[in-house]
Amino acid sequence: MNLLIRWFLFALVIMLIGWILPGISVSGIVSALIVTVVIALINIFIRPLVEFIALPINFLTLGLFGLVINALLFMLAGFFVPGIEIANFWWALLGSLILSLFTGGIDSITDTK
Repeated sequence: MNLLIRWFLFALVIMLIGWILPGISVSGIVSALIVTVVIALINIFIRPLVEFIALPINFLTLGLFGLVINALLFMLAGFFVPGIEIANFWWALLGSLILSLFTGGIDSITDTK
């Protein structure tokens, strides 16, 4: 049950991001639910490899390159899901920052420990 609540809350955050930022458009709740699953799959399978490859750059930039990785993976998720449009990298960066902020809140709310 906790997983379904988290999934729905993340989809609502994606809808909020699409509503707040003019460079990101979300066509509906179904697209938001699908992009939530796609982001989760990207975070499970692709993110560790990308972070390992970018480790030297991330070390040199004191971790700021991680923001670029987040934005690019957010754009990748938007590319795969119909109904999600991200205008450019800068909107993806801002959207991924907002998503990261809300992720912390959702994690603290739905933490069952």
